[in-house]
Amino acid sequence: MTAGDMFHLVLIALVLPCSSLEGNSVKHSECLCDGSTCSDGDRCFGQQCFTSLSILNGTSVLQKGCIVGNEEGPLSCGSPPTPELMIECCSGDLCNMNISLKSLPFVTCIDQECVCEGGMCERDRRCTGQQCFSSLKVIDGVAVQQKGCLRDDKEGRATCAMPPSSVHVVKCCQGHLCNMNVTVQAPGRGDFHKIQHHQCVCEGSSCVTGNRCMGHQCFSSLTVNAGSLVYQKGCFKVYEQSTLTCKTPPSRDQIVECCHGHLCNMNSTVELPVKGILPNYSVTTLAVVIVAPIIVIIIISAIAILVFRRIHHNQMERLTSRDAEYGTIDGLIASNVGESTLADLLDHSCTSGSGSGLPFLVQRTVARQITLNECVGKGRYGEVWRGQWQGESVAVKIFSSRDEKSWFRETEIYNTVLLRHENILGFIASDMTSRNSSTQLWLITHYHEMGSLYDYLQLSTLDASGCLRMALSIASGLAHLHVEIFGTQGKPAIAHRDLKSKNILVKKNGQCCIADLGLAVMHFQDTNELDVGNNPKVGTKRYMAPEVLDDSIQMDCFESYKRVDIWALGLVLWEIARRTVSNGIVEDYKPPFHDVVPSDPSFEDMKKVVCVDQQRPNIPNRWFSDPTLTSMAKLMKECWYQNPSARLTALRIKKTLTKIDSSLDKIKTDI
Repeated sequence: MTAGDMFHLVLIALVLPCSSLEGNSVKHSECLCDGSTCSDGDRCFGQQCFTSLSILNGTSVLQKGCIVGNEEGPLSCGSPPTPELMIECCSGDLCNMNISLKSLPFVTCIDQECVCEGGMCERDRRCTGQQCFSSLKVIDGVAVQQKGCLRDDKEGRATCAMPPSSVHVVKCCQGHLCNMNVTVQAPGRGDFHKIQHHQCVCEGSSCVTGNRCMGHQCFSSLTVNAGSLVYQKGCFKVYEQSTLTCKTPPSRDQIVECCHGHLCNMNSTVELPVKGILPNYSVTTLAVVIVAPIIVIIIISAIAILVFRRIHHNQMERLTSRDAEYGTIDGLIASNVGESTLADLLDHSCTSGSGSGLPFLVQRTVARQITLNECVGKGRYGEVWRGQWQGESVAVKIFSSRDEKSWFRETEIYNTVLLRHENILGFIASDMTSRNSSTQLWLITHYHEMGSLYDYLQLSTLDASGCLRMALSIASGLAHLHVEIFGTQGKPAIAHRDLKSKNILVKKNGQCCIADLGLAVMHFQDTNELDVGNNPKVGTKRYMAPEVLDDSIQMDCFESYKRVDIWALGLVLWEIARRTVSNGIVEDYKPPFHDVVPSDPSFEDMKKVVCVDQQRPNIPNRWFSDPTLTSMAKLMKECWYQNPSARLTALRIKKTLTKIDSSLDKIKTDI
């Protein structure tokens, strides 16, 4: 017997029709009755009222009714809630009217098809949602009925739990087309009439089926168009449209008269309230009236731009002179001793408690002392240069002024306390400078001459040990980002949102570090605050998870962003494994899904492959003859589950890779 069958047996035992209570001397209460157990109307009588929430075939079912009997009622009301059934009882007339139960744990409502009727419906009169509804709303004495879909969110549940009134009644249900035969009536007898359709005379450009049309209201209108009078007659098919149009007061350019009844607009005539000769402006006059304001706006805008540029130029000059003054302060920056000046500065910064980059004043001073040597890369954000600061190489990421939000966000993330980690790109400083009368936004980081993982894999192959070293370092960096560290010098949890091989750099020791945090989001558990920044850009389409492509991701849930990172991590592991040699065989470098989408795929291309066809990157047969690659293949498949909650965490991936690496070391030792 299923949980649903048990629930119906309980309801059958507890709920009786109102007629069975006649003649009973026990005091009974009037209760709201809503659900499959209600036989007559929406009221019943019993010793107690109840509200229940159950799970039938994976769907939440909310019911209200009465409990009769001396023993079973209290016993059932005292039963603890379970994942399949929750019952809440009360005493008193209509005491269960405003009781709403929260969703049971571990329940996920599935989408279902519903009948859709009303102004918001498409042509096929169908919609998809987690709940169906039928409603009746009285507007200006007219009863408007609608049917449609609701999501199982806070707004949807509030709509379904809304008590009925004399002007608005909503009934919700769950199941395929469950609202098809549901008719809603107002509980009270209000002074209203249902919408009736009439035949109307149709004249004018809106008539496409002869000189007659059907609607619930007819109209006659007169409009002034380019000095000419345009008469029209027709009908309104949507109630809201007629209400808005018919209540619009007449003007000197348009008047609309509405009526109810069969062909009521046949003999209707309308006239403008102000009679007389209509003005007939010449083409020259109209052109002057239109063009003159545009020219004035352009002139004012040009003057404003010049003024702002001048103000900005003066501010940058003052900043430059002030920075030069700060640079002469004794003891602000240690003198250059050997090659350890930058390292000493960063070490001092960490021990002083920041755990991120240099102090802001020192950051600006360092930025002014950097010499750019060569451009080593370009991207959508700008350029990356190799620079020199007191004999040491640094990487300078130069953002264009239109990407100020990306620069600001990445600076904000890098300045987070305790972000420093050997597998996160080391941040040194950021600054806004002016060169050649243009503003440049600089982000200064450690320089890694081996470049990105994307470039490295195209030119180099790996052995099993090198493969695990890279994979484990990336997983370690991502795990450090995802974890929240508590305390006065803690750090929030961070999700990357754009993890890919081009945003991972290769270090000299064969490990990797994660870079480009311009799209990252931060989460503070103590306040449950989710900081997504103010950058409208999205990640790379080729690495997007299914829930991002089909727009089903929960944007207000931080765990959703972490699971998107795990999907991308699985693709990066696949790229590394392809370039790992086993038995003398290795594949050429290819990006993920190279064989099913073009070089620059669109959203629709990726959505079809990942969401509709549910394809995953191909696993070569030769991997299964190598124990390391076999374990890697199993691990990456667990990162690609269609259900985001089934994917592994970054910490679990890190521990699994550590275990694989230990097994490899043991094999080498035995040999």
